[in-house]
Amino acid sequence: MSEVSFYHLQSDPIERALPRLLEKVTERGFRVIVRGVMEKRLEALDESLWSYRGESFLPHARDESGLDPAAQPILLTRAGEGNANGANVLVLTEDAAADDFEKFERCLYMFDGNDETALTAARTRWKAFKEQDIAVSYYQQTEAGWEKKA
Repeated sequence: MSEVSFYHLQSDPIERALPRLLEKVTERGFRVIVRGVMEKRLEALDESLWSYRGESFLPHARDESGLDPAAQPILLTRAGEGNANGANVLVLTEDAAADDFEKFERCLYMFDGNDETALTAARTRWKAFKEQDIAVSYYQQTEAGWEKKA
């Protein structure tokens, strides 16, 4: 069964926080699908993965780019389910659909704690997972990085 980790953004926006997190995940040999809802958000994440650090980038593609999804270590998508790149890790942004999250080893649910709608959605999703006896953990963004709170 998949473990779901909630990542509560407080200071850095997702465009800065996600690349650092994905860097650690891919260094461990995992492949990733990043699911979003809004095209504009995925465009911003796409750009940030190319340019978040001057000396490096994270190899990735958008699912509609025409590139072979199976060749992508990180795939950005708005699709509600699927695993076109054989990912082990599912990252959910914007409370994206996760009906297939159990097909992944890990599910990372990222939400903006400064947005009341996102906070409410995260609380609802946390409660639903807990009611289904799904293992959940909670990380809060701090100045020093991510701190596990639950």
